[in-house]
Amino acid sequence: MRARTRTARSRVVVLAAVASLGAGLLAGCADDGGDDSDGSSSDGGGKTTITLGLFGTQGFKEAGLYKEYEKLNPNIKIQENVVERNENYYPALVNHLTTNSGLLDVQAIEVGNIAEVVSTNADKLVDMSKVAGVDKTKWVDWKWQQATTKDGQTIGLGTDIGPMAICYRKDLFQQAGLPTDREEVGKLWAGDWNKLVDAGATYKKKAPAGTTFMDSPGGLLNAIVSSEKDKYYDASGEVVYKSNPAIKNAFDLTAKAAKDGLVGAQTQFQPAWDTTIAKSKFAAIACPPWMLGYLKGKSAPESAGKWDVAAAPKSGNWGGTFLSVPKSGKHVKEAEKLITWLTAPEQQAKLFSVQGSFPSSSAAYDLPLVTDAKNTMTGDAPIGKIFAEAAKAIPTQVIGPKDQIIQQGLTDNGVILVTKGKSAKEAWETATKTIDNNLEK
Repeated sequence: MRARTRTARSRVVVLAAVASLGAGLLAGCADDGGDDSDGSSSDGGGKTTITLGLFGTQGFKEAGLYKEYEKLNPNIKIQENVVERNENYYPALVNHLTTNSGLLDVQAIEVGNIAEVVSTNADKLVDMSKVAGVDKTKWVDWKWQQATTKDGQTIGLGTDIGPMAICYRKDLFQQAGLPTDREEVGKLWAGDWNKLVDAGATYKKKAPAGTTFMDSPGGLLNAIVSSEKDKYYDASGEVVYKSNPAIKNAFDLTAKAAKDGLVGAQTQFQPAWDTTIAKSKFAAIACPPWMLGYLKGKSAPESAGKWDVAAAPKSGNWGGTFLSVPKSGKHVKEAEKLITWLTAPEQQAKLFSVQGSFPSSSAAYDLPLVTDAKNTMTGDAPIGKIFAEAAKAIPTQVIGPKDQIIQQGLTDNGVILVTKGKSAKEAWETATKTIDNNLEK
């Protein structure tokens, strides 16, 4: 899914390497059964082939949306070209945007990169606010604004968002003496991430052997930071993560949880972390909707129905993608029409019902495919209603051009070190040094 690096839709991604950036975005894999791997405009049957450059598993194909659109538009053939990890996909996209060449008809942009594209390459992309059939009131306002320049050009249409909840194992909670009803669980930590860590300490006292309260320090830190209005940049565009008390407090709280053994010593979306899912080694996880898909894919079959979903201490957003149309694409008008359809409320609802990608269109929240949604991992939990409530409380945040670098530095070069014996002070110093070095590149 989105998942997407380890940020925003680090969703359901798998480790993979791209042979060469110079080979372009077509170096990805996946298609719809056709043979137009060179991105040609015809499949030999007189149809127009629209090519999409994507990362991870966006879910359009899996949800049957391509086939539905092709049935509605018999002269259109859709081909997606996928790079598994955004950290491989995005540098190639930047290269093609910079040279304004080699771009496909549609290019996905991860939320952690949208600010940089808006500020540096907006002139290479179609202003979707002026496209027929696009109504910005269909999207949550902050999502629309993330892809909009200061002069009002909107360079992409939002597909999904990641309203935060806490997914938990009812069986493990029960064994540790914690409540299992989702309302009661949510009350344990309502309004305060410190209370979540306190619940972890309670869990540890009677924890089933070999389990931790939460999956990873990176997941906890990301959840806390995602719920803060002010993150890594201020409104003027200055990097402020080191001076922002909210970030330092989040780091220190996560470091405390790590030091006390309340989180696993794993990095998310790595094979060792996947193993902890398969072997039921943790009881709770910061959980945007797409995480349910990841849990399903990595869990043992007997885990189905043992999970539930409770409100997070504070609502936040983890993940989200945009679809853009390069002006230099071969089929601009056809691409505009396609992404307008793919991101319409009805299609976003279908995507959620199949893939767990929660709509960025608020107009989808009252559709039956959302309100009645269930997930095999969480049984009868009304996940559509739970995540819709969380979505309404997501704070509007400043997204900076290097958010991903900062976030990955704080997790992979920071809090994870506490699980390996470093102090919180040492971990912070290592993280900030790594981040600052990377920001200067």
